[in-house]
Amino acid sequence: MNETIQPDPLRRKFFRRERRSVPAARKFAYDFLVDWGFAGSERGDDVLLCVSELATNALVHGVPPGRQFLLFLRYDGQVLRVAVHDSGPGEPFVAEHVGEEAGEGGRGLFLVAALSDKWGVGARELGKVVWCDWDLPIDAEAFSRSPSRSR
Repeated sequence: MNETIQPDPLRRKFFRRERRSVPAARKFAYDFLVDWGFAGSERGDDVLLCVSELATNALVHGVPPGRQFLLFLRYDGQVLRVAVHDSGPGEPFVAEHVGEEAGEGGRGLFLVAALSDKWGVGARELGKVVWCDWDLPIDAEAFSRSPSRSR
């Protein structure tokens, strides 16, 4: 008898204000995507790129020295949400002109807006949360056939 093992639909982790937190956040998200069967898919790659962009923005613009940011991942079987919480001031925005003159910066939220189905910014008591969603209805039949899902 095959029994489908459902992975944890919610994961969250704090990351320090340091450059190595971006690849660590991406790895954390990748493990979540593997558990849900989205790793290696086009949409899964979009999720990972957005995690990198949001983590980078939090480090560069949102996390004061000595503080951390929180990466939050949730999947309810229909919508996958990525959210990054930080305690810094300011409100993120999509740059109006993203071209070569922008240099290396200014593309993060432009990419998030382009790759996700929805995104937004919410206020917190201290700081803000930037989130993005993907409509990813689970293929229950394919999910239950996956070797890592059955005992």
